[in-house]
Amino acid sequence: MGTREPMTRTSRTPGPESRFAAALGALLAAGVLAGCTADPPPPPTNSAPVIVPGKPGEEASTIPPGEATPLEEEAPNDADIAFVQDMIVHHAQAIELADLAPDRARSDDVKGLADRIADTQRPEIDVLNRWLEQHDLPKVDPAAHGTAHAADMPGMATPERVQDLREARGADFDRLFLQLMITHHEGALTMVEKVRRTGVNVRVQEIADDVAVTQSDEIHRMQGMLGA
Repeated sequence: MGTREPMTRTSRTPGPESRFAAALGALLAAGVLAGCTADPPPPPTNSAPVIVPGKPGEEASTIPPGEATPLEEEAPNDADIAFVQDMIVHHAQAIELADLAPDRARSDDVKGLADRIADTQRPEIDVLNRWLEQHDLPKVDPAAHGTAHAADMPGMATPERVQDLREARGADFDRLFLQLMITHHEGALTMVEKVRRTGVNVRVQEIADDVAVTQSDEIHRMQGMLGA
C-alpha cells in the first residue's frame, strides 16, 4: 500500500453572516449564564416629577411621580382637519412643480432638491390621508385639486405661474423654480403656525412640527442657491 498523504485543512475567513451568527450566539449564551447566576435587578425607581405638555398655546404642567397617566389623543377639531386636508393639496402642487425639474433644470443642485421635495412629500400625503381615514374622514385625492385651488391657501402658485415654469428652460427654470418653491414653502409655514394656534390634536401638531423643520431647512438651502 502507498503512503497516504496527510490531509490538509484549508483555513477560511468567516464571512459577515457567520461572524454575526457567532456574535449573536455569544450574546445569547452570556445572557443565559447571567440569568442563571445572578438575581434579577430591582425595578428602577423614579422620584423625579413628570412634565406634562400643555395643549397648543398652553404651558406645560408638572405632576408628582406615580400620578402620571398616558396622554389621551384629543379628538381633532375643524382646524386640525382643515390643516391636513389643505396640506395634501399643498404637497400635491409642490410635487407637480418638482416633477418638472429633471427635463428643464440646468443646475444639478436644483434637480437634486426637486427630487428630495418629491420623495419627501409623496409619502407625507399618504400619512395625511391615513390620518383622515383613522378619524372616519374621506381621503383627499391630490389629482382632483392641483392648481385650481391656488387661491385657497398660502404660498400656492397660480395656474399662470405654473405654466410659466412649464415653459422655462435652463437657468430661467432654475431661478423661477426656486422663487416659486420658496414662496410655496413659506405658505406651508404659515399653515403650520395657524394650526399650532388653533388645533388641538397631538398627532397633527407632530405632523406640523415635521413640516416646519423640513421646509424651513429647504427654504434656507433654496435662498442660498438663488443668491449664488
